[in-house]
Amino acid sequence: MKEKIRRLAREKNAIILAHNYQPKEIQDVADLCGDSLELSIKASKTSAGIIVFCGVHFMAETAAILCPEKTVLLPNPDAGCPMADMVDPVALTAKKKALGNIPVVTYVNSSAAVKAVSDICCTSANVIKVVNSINSNEILMTPDKNLAQYAAANTSKKIHLWDGYCPFHNTLTAQDVKKAKMDHPEALFIAHPECPPEVLDLADSIQSTSGMIKFAGASDHLSFILGTETGLLYPISKAYPDKKFYPASKKMYCMDMKKISLENLADSLKNMTYVITVPEEIRKKALGAVQKMINL
Repeated sequence: MKEKIRRLAREKNAIILAHNYQPKEIQDVADLCGDSLELSIKASKTSAGIIVFCGVHFMAETAAILCPEKTVLLPNPDAGCPMADMVDPVALTAKKKALGNIPVVTYVNSSAAVKAVSDICCTSANVIKVVNSINSNEILMTPDKNLAQYAAANTSKKIHLWDGYCPFHNTLTAQDVKKAKMDHPEALFIAHPECPPEVLDLADSIQSTSGMIKFAGASDHLSFILGTETGLLYPISKAYPDKKFYPASKKMYCMDMKKISLENLADSLKNMTYVITVPEEIRKKALGAVQKMINL
């Protein structure tokens, strides 16, 4: 099956992207693995005419925003993101107006329609830099309240929270982390900023998924507890086979990130199914918010 997929990709001039949380067999067959925005930016610079995004819907949309001249495929259209669904453009526009039209910083884990009514986007890796770049003392951040609280702890600006969250990162508790530290006292704890504040307080380092991989490689430590979705264990262990990695909690397992199979991927490539498009009016506005972040 993997050979078939690679052959189809070559024949169709397609590039296969896989998020760090995807199943290991999907990551193994991909051209590039990484976090969602990193992958979309890399894809926009390739000569491939087709982008097959093995992730969830908002990620494929972001690729379509950045690469309008390319065809973007999502092998399983049911792969969504509960956090992205916690905000919609109508409610966000109303909230912004109620707060006096203060700037809106939107996490890339959001729909194109929400990005289109935002001032600038951010990732978990650059959120502090984005927030501090804005010429306003008050900011509305959406959709992740935990990421917003992380940013608020690292800026003097007042940040208004949206009541959204990742259902998997948000389940991690301080008690879970303390137990993991007791089980692995030699390990450093790396947390994703989508985790609650009381979890971040226990972290030796706070990193995005790609940041976790880089941090582990640069560190002299040989063992790490990862406060993120369990899918990251595969690529980080593959990158550093001489080091040990443990999940902070096995309950941090995203079903949506596991919905794409090799069969889905092969069928999508063969039949060009599940093309993700963004209406041009929305795409242009969303591109403005994404491009501001990239430029920064």
